[in-house]
Amino acid sequence: MPKTNDAALDAFIAAKTEIDAMLARLVAHSADHFGYSPEEVNWGHVGTLDHYLARLRETTDMAFREGEHAD
Repeated sequence: MPKTNDAALDAFIAAKTEIDAMLARLVAHSADHFGYSPEEVNWGHVGTLDHYLARLRETTDMAFREGEHAD
């Protein structure tokens, strides 16, 4: 009987679906300036966005083999 990767494929699709949903939420949140109006932005908000940026950069560096994950 041939081995199948059905369970792996199902898990992969489930993870991809969750990632897609997270990305859509982030895009919408970014379009809303992360919930901040220009009048209320302070250095704390900048720090929060820098933290988000660092995590996203780590993820994109891994995905595209850039930065410290470059070949």
